[in-house]
Amino acid sequence: MNIDLQGKTALVTGSTEGIGFGIAQRLAKAGAAVVLNGRTPEKVDAAVARIGGSARGVAADLGSVEGHDLLFAAVPQADIVVSNLGIFQPADFFETDDATWDRHWQINVMAGVRLARAYLPGMEEKGWGRFLLLASESAFNIPVEMIHYGVSKTADVALARGLAKRMAGTGVTVNSVLPGPTLSEGVEAMLETERARSGKPIADVAAAFVQKHRSSSIIQRAATVEEVANMVVYLASPLASATTGAALRVDGGVIDTLM
Repeated sequence: MNIDLQGKTALVTGSTEGIGFGIAQRLAKAGAAVVLNGRTPEKVDAAVARIGGSARGVAADLGSVEGHDLLFAAVPQADIVVSNLGIFQPADFFETDDATWDRHWQINVMAGVRLARAYLPGMEEKGWGRFLLLASESAFNIPVEMIHYGVSKTADVALARGLAKRMAGTGVTVNSVLPGPTLSEGVEAMLETERARSGKPIADVAAAFVQKHRSSSIIQRAATVEEVANMVVYLASPLASATTGAALRVDGGVIDTLM
């Protein structure tokens, strides 16, 4: 299977590290001209330097309308948009205030809404485009320790489905991708205390976490960033032209349903 994205511009939000950076890196290797995004110029510049080639970056906080407008002014069109930016914060439901709910909603949901409003019309005009939202297995398995996060990711899945129907017949596809526990920098930081206590490799600590807290996992370990990125690159390619309105799982089998 040869994925060739030469001549395509791909924008990946929240891409200075973790899954977002892995996606940007794989898209660049497939030939796309990649635009990275993060909140600070220092992190954006460092990520761009790691990828090299034609990669460029835009520092903008997409949790706000102002940050979105700054990004769109710098990148007025894209063939592929990956709305990857997201946050998670474990907190008991009864201790989660309105500000926490709103912050998750603005960053995890509204950032994708604004990107869709900005970039889908241009894709439709060209008759080709790929718009992808990074959701989570938590969209279906709402985690009791962060209900606010699960709700925001369920909204991402619904948003992708609705947008796919809105873009019907245009040559533009819209899908959501559902990673499970993934060994990104954020997860490594979350598990660092246990890694230091146990002295075990971080992959082993992550596997133990998955087996305890996501016991329905079939692979019984955390996915790698590259495994998630591979799914995204396929969906961003011409090869995935008949896949739209779908929620594609890279969850290691955590979601215990047939559909």
